[in-house]
Amino acid sequence: MILSAVLLMASCSKELKVDNAPGFDVSTASNTYKVGQEIKFNITGGTAHIISFYSGETLKDYAFREGRTLSIRDAGATLEFQNSVQVGTQAGQLSFLYSTDFNGDYSSLASVKAATWTDITSRFAPLATSATFVPTTISPKDISDLIVPGKPIYFAFKYVTKPQATNGLARQWFIQTFAVKSKLKLNGTTTLTIADQVNAGFRIVDENKENAPARASVTSTRVTLYGNEYLTADMPRFNPNDPMYDPNDPRYNPRDPAYNPTAKIPVYVPFNAASPYNDPTSEHWAVSKAINIESVNLGPDLSTALKGISSPNLDAHFYTYTAPGTYKAVFVASNNTIDDVKAIVKEITITITP
Repeated sequence: MILSAVLLMASCSKELKVDNAPGFDVSTASNTYKVGQEIKFNITGGTAHIISFYSGETLKDYAFREGRTLSIRDAGATLEFQNSVQVGTQAGQLSFLYSTDFNGDYSSLASVKAATWTDITSRFAPLATSATFVPTTISPKDISDLIVPGKPIYFAFKYVTKPQATNGLARQWFIQTFAVKSKLKLNGTTTLTIADQVNAGFRIVDENKENAPARASVTSTRVTLYGNEYLTADMPRFNPNDPMYDPNDPRYNPRDPAYNPTAKIPVYVPFNAASPYNDPTSEHWAVSKAINIESVNLGPDLSTALKGISSPNLDAHFYTYTAPGTYKAVFVASNNTIDDVKAIVKEITITITP
């Protein structure tokens, strides 16, 4: 029985190998066609498990299947974003800056401010005055003159909170649809985005993170800038009799309908009238990652899937080119198991005339 079990385990662990690549080939009636003329690619060996097709057009080129990086040096760039503001009354809190000598040290506000930052808020004026996002009709703005060859560029939203007792409550700003785009267009038509809201890599750098933390945050769709909370003696947190300090409050009882599984009993700290952090002057910045304005990574060119393992056999593929040129149409066919793959590549040069 032991011997049988060992043999069974050995057979179960054996890799499933593919014996041979598929006997696969592709042909066309001609190598020259006109724009808009349908081409029939005749397929032999369409029983292959998987078949994919690269037309040879930009972003569909087999030669760039591992990735495509395009030089945009000296092409210039534009920048755009939307912004809105709500709550509070404090004025002049937000500004927009750039740097080409920041060293990427986000560990403290002092480290960030050690770089040379230039205020370019006026280029994007007027900023929002309400919760309605300022429309993109005022964007994009040309930033070609800000680029220093061979150096990345950083952008930052600077937010300053003055004492709120005398300057009004802090306002809450939202930044979204941030985008840096090359003025060079792919094939003369497609916009090349260098950095957007998702990959601009904004980080919050807070001056008083420990004692008067800003209520700022960064998500994949928005940067929120909001000052520290204005602390006064009449706030609920400074009332020792507030229910949140009572261990028997229903929110802490799993058997009560009012139970909140994320609620934690806070530690009571009395109000300190002499604390300089009740209503300080403070600032925090949302600083981007280094943005390279000399090249853009477009990622790998992608194929079109023609057949999967469970798909019917394929004897032809039809395709139409919409622009003149010479294209290398490539078909990749493979036989596959969970452990192995054997593939064959077939290429046909197609000339498309006007």
